[in-house]
Formats: sequence, structure tokens, C-alpha cells
Amino acid sequence: MKNLSARLALALCASLPVFAHAAADCEAHPKEQWMKEDALKAALRDAGYTIRKFHVDGNCYEMYGHNEKGERVEIYMDTVTGRPVKAFID
Repeated sequence: MKNLSARLALALCASLPVFAHAAADCEAHPKEQWMKEDALKAALRDAGYTIRKFHVDGNCYEMYGHNEKGERVEIYMDTVTGRPVKAFID
């Protein structure tokens, strides 16, 4: 179920407005509740993203890469749901 919600959220990410670059404010969750990085990476790839860099930034997962249109993206995601919290598109 988490994987499905992450996929749906990531599909919506392309429609997010472009924000000024600033750190994302993700909710803190206990690490044992976090979505597995591999599952979130797979959902990103399934949604058409190419991942260049993926890591934890504070309370967020952060991904640098390209969307299905080839645009550079930076996405901050909730560590439990995988829901995009903030995204930048160049």
C-alpha cells in the first residue's frame, strides 16, 4: 500500500510548481517506520525519473535527477509515505 501511494504521489510531482531553492520541512518519523530506500527508488524509476543522486537530508529523502521530459529535478520526499514535500525543476 505504501508503495502504491508513493507511486501516485510521485506521478503528481511533475505538476508541482517550481519553488525557490530552500530546505524542505519534512516531518520527523522514527527510522523503523521509514519506507525502504530501494522501494522509493523503484517507484521513482517507474514514474519515469532517472536518479543521479539519492540520500537522506535531515528528515527527508532527497533525489537529484531528471524527469520523464529530461528536465533536471530535485525532490524532497517524506520518509514514510514517499510523498513529495518540495520539488525544484530546472
